[in-house]
Amino acid sequence: MFIAKDMVPIHTVEKPGFVNMLKVLDQKYVLPSRKYFSEVALPQLYNTTRQKISRELEEDVSYYSATTDLWSSRTLQPYMSLTVHFINDTWALRSICLQTAYFPEDHKGEVIAQGIKESLNSWKLAEDRLSCMTTDSGTNMIKALKDNEWPSLQCFGHRLHNAIENGVKDPRIDRAFGLCKKAVAAFSYSWKKRKEMTEVQQELGLPTHQLITESPTRWGSRQKMIQRFLEQEKAVVRVLGSDKKTRHLVPTWQDLDVLESVNKAVGPLQNFTDALSGEDYVSVSYVKPVLHLFKTNLLLAGDEDSDLTKTIKGKIMSYLADKYSDPVQDELLDMSSLMDPRFRTSYIDPDKVEHVKRRAVTEIMSADMSAPQQPGPSVLGYQGEPQPPPKKKITLAAFFRKSAPVASSPQTEVEKIETELATYLLTPEVDPDIDPLEWWKRHEPNFPRLGHLAKKYLSIQATSAPSERVFSVGGGIVTCHRASLKPELVDRLIFLAKNV
Repeated sequence: MFIAKDMVPIHTVEKPGFVNMLKVLDQKYVLPSRKYFSEVALPQLYNTTRQKISRELEEDVSYYSATTDLWSSRTLQPYMSLTVHFINDTWALRSICLQTAYFPEDHKGEVIAQGIKESLNSWKLAEDRLSCMTTDSGTNMIKALKDNEWPSLQCFGHRLHNAIENGVKDPRIDRAFGLCKKAVAAFSYSWKKRKEMTEVQQELGLPTHQLITESPTRWGSRQKMIQRFLEQEKAVVRVLGSDKKTRHLVPTWQDLDVLESVNKAVGPLQNFTDALSGEDYVSVSYVKPVLHLFKTNLLLAGDEDSDLTKTIKGKIMSYLADKYSDPVQDELLDMSSLMDPRFRTSYIDPDKVEHVKRRAVTEIMSADMSAPQQPGPSVLGYQGEPQPPPKKKITLAAFFRKSAPVASSPQTEVEKIETELATYLLTPEVDPDIDPLEWWKRHEPNFPRLGHLAKKYLSIQATSAPSERVFSVGGGIVTCHRASLKPELVDRLIFLAKNV
C-alpha cells in the first residue's frame, strides 16, 4: 500500500539485501516492476476507492457542505480542490477529498462557478442538498458562489488573519516587526549564534527554545515569532550585543514596548484559528460565540492597556464586525448555533430569536424533513395485490365507539415541529465540553425532525482549512524530483493519500 500510495520508484527498494531476502522466502516470486504499480495497481486502487466513496455518498448523505480553493503546484500548474463534509447515520462527521482537478482556465468567477458545478455533478451530488460552501475571501470565489446562488461562508481563519493585518498597520509596528525579523534571521543563518544562544539560555534559566521564523503562508506565524522573541529577549540581546556585526539588531526599549503592545492585543486570538480549523468535529456553531467573546472580553479595551494596544483591539473588532454584518451569513450562523445543544439561542440577538425559530420550522416543512411514517404490514395475495383485512363481526360496542366524542383534534405537522423545537429549547443545559454530535446521537429519537436540520447545519466548516491541507499533501507529491507528473496522476495520488 505504501508503494501504491506514494509511488516510490522501484529502484529505491531493489537493493541486494532486499532481493536476496525475497529469494530466500520464495524463489519463484518476481518483484513487480514500476510499470505494474503505475499502470495496474494504482488505477485499480483508485477505482476501488472511488466506487466505495460513491456508494457512501449515495447512501449516507442527506445534506452536505463543501470547501474549495485554488492552488498552483511547483510546476505552476493550477488546480482546484473540492472537499465535502457530511454527518452520516451514526452521527459521525465525515470529510472526504473528492478531487484536485487540473484547472488551466482563467480564474474568473463565472469559470470557477461552472467548474465547481461540474465537479459536484461528476459525483452525483445534488445542488439543492448543499447546505453551504466555505471558501477564502477571494472576490472570484465569492462571485462564483453568488453566480451559482449557493449558500456560502467566508473562512473564519482568513478573516481573522486579515483583521489582525488591518489592526497592526502602523509605522511603529512596521519598524519593530522588521527589526524582530532581521534579528531572528541572524540566528537562522549562523550555527555559532544558535550555540551561543543555548549557552546563554542555560545561564539565564530561560527555556531552551529556538526562535521562530515568520511564514507568510501560515496564519499566526508572525505572532508566534513575536511571542518567542519576547520570551527570549534577554538571551537575544546578549548574543547580538556581543558581536559588532549584529549589535545594530538589538531592539530598543521603544521597539520592545511596541512588540509587547501587539502581543497583548493579538496573542489571545491566535489559538482560535487553529481551534476552528478542525474538520473532524463541529466548528461552525462556534463562530458566533467566539465573536461574542472577542467583543465582550478579549478585544475589549482594558484600563491597563497601552494606547497602541487599545487602537489595535479597536481596529480588529471593527473589521470583524463589518465583515460579519451580512444578514444572510449572519442568519446561517444563527441557525448553526441554534442546532448546537451547547449554545442554542444563547448567542443569537434576542430580537432575531423568533425569526430564526420560524425559519427552522419553515425549512423542516419545505424540505419534508419530518419523521417518516412507517406503514403497517400489508397482506399480499398470490399475485402481489394487497388484500383487505378480514371482516370482523360487528358488536354492540362498535356503535358506541363510533359515536364517542373526540377529546382533541390531532396536531398538524407544523404544530408537531413547533412543539419539538420548544421542547428542544427547554432541555437542560449541556456542558460545553460535550460533543454535540454525541448529544444528537442520543437524543435524535426525541427530536427526529430537528435531527435532520442539525445534520444540515453542523456539517458546515468554519474555515477552508480542509482544502489547505489537500494542497499540503499535493506539495509533498509534486516535488522537484517528480515535477513531470501528469495532472490526472496528481489528482489520483492526492485522492488516495487523503482517502486510503
